Amino acid sequence: MPALFVDTSAFYAVADASDRHHADAAALFERRAQAGDLLTSDHVFVETWCLIRARLGRPAGLRFWDAMTGGVVQVLGVSSADLTRARRIVREWPDQDFSLVDATSFALMERRSVSEAFTFDTHFRVFRTDPGRSRPFTVVP
Repeated sequence: MPALFVDTSAFYAVADASDRHHADAAALFERRAQAGDLLTSDHVFVETWCLIRARLGRPAGLRFWDAMTGGVVQVLGVSSADLTRARRIVREWPDQDFSLVDATSFALMERRSVSEAFTFDTHFRVFRTDPGRSRPFTVVP
């Protein structure tokens, strides 16, 4: 099974039982966690911690953080080259409101040749990974 990049929206849906995507997200996360192919970025990790802490409280944020230390999800560092590429992505897509975390996620996925994303963020469906803009990410669920 190819690597699956996990975005903030997926982590949040797993963490928040009241999220409309919770059931699907939790089931997919459990399935893919057993396969051992989940990865994310340090930027997504920080963004997710901040979101969970702000919306669900500090104890929920700490539960997320503790779960991430278990090794089920590989956390990759965003490099300076990824930041440079992310800035180019934002410039090349002026009609899109990609966040810094979105753009660094795209850059890291390109660098690691990861083509599948676990997300509910529509930006992952819009972005194309090649100069001709013909290769979209595969977005799950």
